[in-house]
Amino acid sequence: MMTDPIADLLTRIRNAIRIERPSVDIPASKIKVSIADAMKREGYIWDYEIIEQSPQNVLRISLKYGPNGEMVIQKITRTSKPGCRVYSAVEDIPEILQGLGVSILSTNKGVLSNREAKKEGVGGEVLCTIW
Repeated sequence: MMTDPIADLLTRIRNAIRIERPSVDIPASKIKVSIADAMKREGYIWDYEIIEQSPQNVLRISLKYGPNGEMVIQKITRTSKPGCRVYSAVEDIPEILQGLGVSILSTNKGVLSNREAKKEGVGGEVLCTIW
């Protein structure tokens, strides 16, 4: 049994980027698809798709690299953990690298980036940070 599936998602993405894989396959869940969607909206990945399989669907994420092969995602870290949840009010949402990075939050309006959450005026659990 996996205790932290979001950390598993981030670790698989981190490892795939290090070896310059074009895509990575991850066991799918609603929260993982929502995180991938937020990463796509912010421009950190090209696309994602859900592949129907038995017993569990697979989430395939197409990773993004620069024109010379440089990594778009320099660092991706888990902020809120199962043993220590991190919540943030809308006025306290962290700004990553003075706006160059993004944090992904789980809010009552869905999984949003820090920019989207500030625009919507909601706070929530800070899941991870990307830059």
